[in-house]
Amino acid sequence: MTVLPNFLMKRAALTPDRIAFEMEERKVTFSELYRNSLILSGKLVALGVRRGDRISVFMANSIELVELLFALKNLGAITVLHNLRLTSKELSYQVEDASSRFILMDKEQESTLQQSKEFKGTEKIVTFSHVHSLIDSNFSIAEEFSLEEIDTIMYTSGTTGFPKGVKQTYGNHFWSATGSALNMGLHENDCWLLAVPIFHISGLSILMRSVIYGMRVIIHRRFEADAVHQDLMERQVSIVSVVTTMLSNLLERLGSDSYPPAFRCMLVGGGPVPKSILEECIRKSIPVYQTYGMTETCSQIVTLSPDFAMSKIGSAGKPLFPCQLKVIKDGMDVGPMETGEIVVKGPNVTTGYYNRDDSTFKAIKAGWLYTGDLGYVDEDGFLFVVDRRSDLIISGGENVYPAEIEAVLVSHPSIKEAGVTGISDDQWGQVPVAFVVTDMEEELMEENVMPFVREQLAGYKIPKQIYVVEKLPRNASNKLMRRELLKMLPDWEDSDEN
Repeated sequence: MTVLPNFLMKRAALTPDRIAFEMEERKVTFSELYRNSLILSGKLVALGVRRGDRISVFMANSIELVELLFALKNLGAITVLHNLRLTSKELSYQVEDASSRFILMDKEQESTLQQSKEFKGTEKIVTFSHVHSLIDSNFSIAEEFSLEEIDTIMYTSGTTGFPKGVKQTYGNHFWSATGSALNMGLHENDCWLLAVPIFHISGLSILMRSVIYGMRVIIHRRFEADAVHQDLMERQVSIVSVVTTMLSNLLERLGSDSYPPAFRCMLVGGGPVPKSILEECIRKSIPVYQTYGMTETCSQIVTLSPDFAMSKIGSAGKPLFPCQLKVIKDGMDVGPMETGEIVVKGPNVTTGYYNRDDSTFKAIKAGWLYTGDLGYVDEDGFLFVVDRRSDLIISGGENVYPAEIEAVLVSHPSIKEAGVTGISDDQWGQVPVAFVVTDMEEELMEENVMPFVREQLAGYKIPKQIYVVEKLPRNASNKLMRRELLKMLPDWEDSDEN
């Protein structure tokens, strides 16, 4: 069993006075962060948190959230992070699936959940302010982390429509940070701007890098182009993580200006960056690193450096140093330019899904993660992703699985069948649209079906349009052919999707 010192405890000992996190007017050094996390750990013990407990966290980006996450690590508790855009019904499913002992949240989230029927009267909901009001209890700090031990759980939707908890070990986080550093280098004055949600692996991984590297991080509550632009221009930021939509907004805000010399990396996830945007970035001397990764790989596992941004347009790049990649078809490795399933391996790859032995066995074989994504590797070893997990829709950087939306639609008494796919959208990249078989008139959808859908699904999952059709395209095995759904659009022949 491999162990490392408690990440924050070690970092506070190495560089105690270095700034760890900034948010608005507040600055916290690593020693202050560690001290605050210890105080919070004592209060969590008073609440009843014990080693190995799953603790759900439903909070917006803040330094308080960072302190809470490391306080839970001090106790050896497992943090379950939830997307703030979930409905109460979606959150309830995840909390119950993880058997979470408590749901820790800020005041804003509490007022919404306490009124929902799923959480009304529950004693699991605890506000961060209540935790702070408790009197500290004594506890023994986890001075070492086993790299095999589960640190966090994040839920990701799957092709079945039922979200699964991805187990992320301390080793996954450590090696993710190490792989990123070996890829992009580590500069003494690096500063990462965090404007993505911490409940996503992209945001959480930045926190882990901060403590492992000893790197300053500027936290934004959410992405707002003006605020992010101002910090990039004025606060010596060297790296920022974005999705294509965010990059496009930043380019518009930048105008004819250019970023300061300190800025060295625009890390872009959530799908390939269009050629037109890459060309604009080159004109403005913005170094773009495109990445491919997922919750199961603890952030990026394949990255394309700026050196190849134009010569390998559409590529996700090559695997990070500790990682391996191959493409498999019919159980065999395939050669260059042949499409198959993308399979990855590395110390940053999950050990499996929480309480889902069947899903784990299906996805992970001999240490290799079968991603379900289709792609190929060219003669130079660069990965090209052909289809993100078959039917995955990526809307504004959020993963949207059609099966999850279809399951909600068919649960409506008036809908017999449902099929969902994605269409291009200038603002979000893609948005879902639905096709249903029903006796209801299409004009009544907005009035009767959409309120039902909005109650059960996060906003980014709600179909932009619902079309009534006589039947859905199915193959000989009666399997829904989602790729054929687009052909059912009223203006299909003139559509950009053709």
